[in-house]
Amino acid sequence: MPNPIIRSLFERKSVRAYTDQPIPEEAVQTILSAATQAPTPGNQQLYTILRITDPDLRHRLSISCDDQPFIEKAALVLVFCADCLKWYNAYREAGCSPRKPDVGDLMLAVSDANIAAQNAVVAAESLGIGSCYIGDIMENIETQQKILHLPRYVFPAVMVVFGYPTEQQKTRKKPDRFDLKFIVQENAYHEHTAEELREMFAVKTGARTYEDWVGTFCARKYESGFSREMSRSVRKILQTYKE
Repeated sequence: MPNPIIRSLFERKSVRAYTDQPIPEEAVQTILSAATQAPTPGNQQLYTILRITDPDLRHRLSISCDDQPFIEKAALVLVFCADCLKWYNAYREAGCSPRKPDVGDLMLAVSDANIAAQNAVVAAESLGIGSCYIGDIMENIETQQKILHLPRYVFPAVMVVFGYPTEQQKTRKKPDRFDLKFIVQENAYHEHTAEELREMFAVKTGARTYEDWVGTFCARKYESGFSREMSRSVRKILQTYKE
């Protein structure tokens, strides 16, 4: 892969252990600027990026996000918020009579925030800086709103932590992805057959049976308490857009 950008995309993996090396402020600003260059609907940039520098806030977030200590140890912590408030306020300031933000606006803003986050991740990778997405920021929404002082119509879509990876993190194998034939479909959706599912998951199951691997994953992730809590939190946020 002679193209360095493509190579970076293929080699990038989540990093959860970092050295003590700080990220130079110039690199931080490059990462943040790269985030703002992401594609955005109507050039609206429907997000706000919170840079968390306060040690106490980092500690509280590490606890509220499924008790993950590496969060507060990261050199850079960014929360990408889906922000439907600032344009709503801008419309009102301009004398418009805007409708209240609705669930469609939220979905668009969440996508916008995530695209910006991915730009930040790609930029960091190009600088030799590792990163890890923290989806748990969507859980315990009442706590997250209190910690980050989030008003109505501002939702923490994703948190990303950054740092220079340890040697172990650099050398560990990246998890295999599903074969492209199971991901890309042409023109219309095709529901996988039982045989196709088993073939698709063979890259993950290894020596274990399909039933054992998938059953364990289902219990650990899909049926987990944190997964149910995330759904509860998101339902509560959606409710605020209906009031």
